[in-house]
Amino acid sequence: MRNKTVALLGAVALMGEPALAADPAAIDWSKIPAKSITLFYPGQSTYDWLLSPDHKKGDKQVAQGKACLSCHEGDEADIGNKLVKGGALEPTPITGKNGTLPLSVQAAHDKEFVYFRMQWKSQMNREGRMHDYVRFDGKEWKSYGSYRSHEKVRSGAEPPLYEDRVAIMLDDGKVERFAQQGCWLTCHNGMRDAPKMASKDAVKKHPFLGDAGMKKDEVLKYLAITRSDAEASWDKPKSAEEIAKLKAAGQFLDLMQWRTARSNPVGMADDGYVLEFRLFDAGANPFASNIDGKTKLPKYMFDAGKTGFKALRAEDIGNAAKPAAVVREENAAPFDPNAGWKEGDILPGRLISRADAKGSAADNDYAKGTWKDGAYTLLWRRKLDTGNPADDKIMKAGGVYTIGIAVHDDNVTTRYHFVSFPLSLGIGADANIKAVTLN
Repeated sequence: MRNKTVALLGAVALMGEPALAADPAAIDWSKIPAKSITLFYPGQSTYDWLLSPDHKKGDKQVAQGKACLSCHEGDEADIGNKLVKGGALEPTPITGKNGTLPLSVQAAHDKEFVYFRMQWKSQMNREGRMHDYVRFDGKEWKSYGSYRSHEKVRSGAEPPLYEDRVAIMLDDGKVERFAQQGCWLTCHNGMRDAPKMASKDAVKKHPFLGDAGMKKDEVLKYLAITRSDAEASWDKPKSAEEIAKLKAAGQFLDLMQWRTARSNPVGMADDGYVLEFRLFDAGANPFASNIDGKTKLPKYMFDAGKTGFKALRAEDIGNAAKPAAVVREENAAPFDPNAGWKEGDILPGRLISRADAKGSAADNDYAKGTWKDGAYTLLWRRKLDTGNPADDKIMKAGGVYTIGIAVHDDNVTTRYHFVSFPLSLGIGADANIKAVTLN
């Protein structure tokens, strides 16, 4: 289905100029200027740290509303290469991890869409497209592989299997200080992999976030304006009514993520936002669980008639000739518990489907990345006006917006990614990244 979709878009592009809006691959990117951005390793530098004396006079600058770049322009490599080695802001470094990631960004727009082309080299010599896998141990299907910082991967007991991804945070000026501090506004003590990380038990018992409310068992990104105390503590949220008013006023951040495992197999990116938590937009994502909650068995396996196999094996890790995802419309068959499973058989724990993606959550309907010769190339389009202002930032030609870009490279999650300082994005207007107007 994915290949048919891309081919169809390419065929339509030959019919005339309007089709250009449908296919980022039809743009002549050689004529679009490229912006080189140095993404860097942030460690545990949460917003709490920015405002603390440990920031060495920077805390006063931040409190006064001054931008990170007013002190740190050009410091990205120095910061990343220092933090990645370990220290107060990185108590558990990953051996051999790079401190920076150079990213090339090109942007263009027409009346309907903004388009991005991003390129970067990966640290690992394979595409990071395996995620949430389960392995048959002869009796049961159990979780297999994980992100590189996980203890079972650090110890060598299991391989690093986690998706690479690109995240874009977007604001239209309604979130105070995002243009100055960027994604640091969303990172706080108590979050997963942050200082003073809240326990799952504490989160589950919390009346707002836990089993009685949002049904979460960990703390993810949020904005300080959603908390009732001066410290913006994770466990002191404002009321649901107050948070709803903030959202209605547009005081949230748009968050879109292209994922090599959970969205790229169907040429999409997910769509979410950050306010009281990191949440997905209304509707349905292109990914869902492939594990039955009651039986703990997979729901789908690979269709052997289409792929030549019903499951992967450990030796298939990194084999680009074999699909790594079960896509419902392309290569999936209902799981057969009597199919002669052998110890070591591996299946994805996620089911991918373009057809099942719906609503505002499915706005990013073209985000296609390829990995070749150690480097990624990502083509991405997004409607300027998605028609969903309740959970998206609406853009227009001539407007200037603030974005933050993050890349999760080398099978990592949370703070082990690479981030940018806040950048301006101009839709046909001068900015750090200018989306060139297409004729």
